[in-house]
Amino acid sequence: MEENHVYEEDLHEMKDASILEHILTLIGIIVFVIAIFLNNNISFYLYLLSYVTIGYKIFFRAISKLFRKDMFDENFIMTVATIGAIIIGEYKEAIAVLLFYKIGEFLQDKAIDNSKKKIKAVLDIRAEYANVKRENGIEKVNPKDVAIGDIFVVKNGEKIPLDGIVVSGNTQLNMSALNGESIPKEVKEKDEVLSGAVNIGGVIEVKATSTFENSTVSKIIELIENANSKKSKVENFITRFAKIYTPIVVVLALLILVILPLIFHLDFSDALFRACTFLVVSCPCALVISVPLGFFVGIGSCSKNGILIKGSNYLDLLDSANAIVFDKTGTLTKGVFKVTKVVSLSSEYTEKQILNCIAHLEYYSNHYIAKSILDYFKEELDLKRVTDYQEISGYGINATLDGKQVFCGNKKLMEMEKIKLPKLTYDGTLIYFAVDKKIVGFVVLSDEIKEESLNIVSDLGKIGKYEVYMLTGDNGSVAESTAKKLNIDNVFSNLLPQEKAKILEDIKKSSDRVIYIGDGINDSPVLALADVGVSMGKGSDIAIETSDMVLMTDSPTKIVDAIKIARKTKRIVKENITFAIFVKILFLILSGFGIVGMWFAVFADVGVAFICILNSLRIFRYRK
Repeated sequence: MEENHVYEEDLHEMKDASILEHILTLIGIIVFVIAIFLNNNISFYLYLLSYVTIGYKIFFRAISKLFRKDMFDENFIMTVATIGAIIIGEYKEAIAVLLFYKIGEFLQDKAIDNSKKKIKAVLDIRAEYANVKRENGIEKVNPKDVAIGDIFVVKNGEKIPLDGIVVSGNTQLNMSALNGESIPKEVKEKDEVLSGAVNIGGVIEVKATSTFENSTVSKIIELIENANSKKSKVENFITRFAKIYTPIVVVLALLILVILPLIFHLDFSDALFRACTFLVVSCPCALVISVPLGFFVGIGSCSKNGILIKGSNYLDLLDSANAIVFDKTGTLTKGVFKVTKVVSLSSEYTEKQILNCIAHLEYYSNHYIAKSILDYFKEELDLKRVTDYQEISGYGINATLDGKQVFCGNKKLMEMEKIKLPKLTYDGTLIYFAVDKKIVGFVVLSDEIKEESLNIVSDLGKIGKYEVYMLTGDNGSVAESTAKKLNIDNVFSNLLPQEKAKILEDIKKSSDRVIYIGDGINDSPVLALADVGVSMGKGSDIAIETSDMVLMTDSPTKIVDAIKIARKTKRIVKENITFAIFVKILFLILSGFGIVGMWFAVFADVGVAFICILNSLRIFRYRK
């Protein structure tokens, strides 16, 4: 509470300071107009008063940075240039430069605030309260005070405060703030719901499965807030450029002041005026402001479309990628396996017993296959039967069941344990069950391809030339069948996590940039290794933490939208850089020759920056 009180006091102080600045600026404008109309001996003192009241904050910033590495900024340039104009008696020009600079600064701030408000509106998905069920009724509490296991009620029009499972009721959820999709999602009992979604149907009761800090909505906002910490190459270049550029133009202005009178015998006051105009023109505001803003808006546009990007540098990398690698299960396919067959290979175990044993072993696993087997089994489990449980990533499970050593997993697990397998020809994923190193049966599971995946290769082909790969731990026949339906030529199957990483390294050697799209714990090493690691929003927490981008829908086609937005962002940023540099160079030359005065110089500085900012906001208008 004390921290909030201090924060509110700071906000009030900032607001008061802003009001004072506006009042002083207004006084300065009135005094300036009076001085122009009087046009007598008093006018000088009025001009001086107007100059101080309008520019005091600029002067203060310039003085506070003197003798520091970053002293050569726009405040220093404006201070030196206008003092020079005052010295030579160009009072009107000096005040006009400050006034138009302040107006331009105000418009820039408004434009930047407008873009931030748009992004904030996209991210304004946190619920302000939660209706928690207590013994004495419903209590409205802060979402931070809700514990895992608490039951909360979500009424029509309310946001879901935390991730959870529906325990009562059914409704429709507006998920657009999370994934950019306008079609409502139907949910019923036992369905998972995510924080930030809006209830647009009936009342539901939800059991919290996460704390507020670990909820989906908190993770999304944290990702966006930290996105600017990773700058693109263009942003880093502009930052370095500004640090070198500004001192150079200050030196050039001094050379104009010295060389023109000495060599060309120009009047000193004229040379000083040209040097001051040159300084005003040279201010790199347009580049320093518009380039980071362009990438900021690009990140916001992605968020609006259900794509979370952890840094503007990944927009750069998306634009330059020429190889895209997909995981299969849960990425191109739904990852919802269905048990299609249970086969017994031993007279000691019936099909029902084999399914029962496998279900007991899969209980502790978070893998898609484990969940599918448990959903299919639907009977009570006696977990005391299972001891010495060990899950081997990429292989399966080694445990003791009913006092016997058992193995449950894929073909590689059986081969590793030297368990002989009969020749089998089943269309689907096989999970084997072995007792005392002897195979006794297996289950066959099938996975369904996502409808959105069917056009992924053709959609990518429309926007560029990409080598498309699919890497999967599934068996060869299933992988080949899936790849054929999706028109993917480069397929690698039966892969362990480390084998996926090795293949990705080989792909990187022959490609400029590689994008990897996957989900699940097994994909984390590959996501980290790729130039851009992209995880599905419903994937594992580890995959989302490791990845550079998150697709909040489970649609792989969102990568096409991400690439399009990245390209539009880069194009508009380049337009801003080209326009700003062209105008700067033109007006620097014109000011050096005395063709333009300070009024034009203000346009070359503030006007160009404002135009570049407005151009950056076009990134928000992305259309699929």
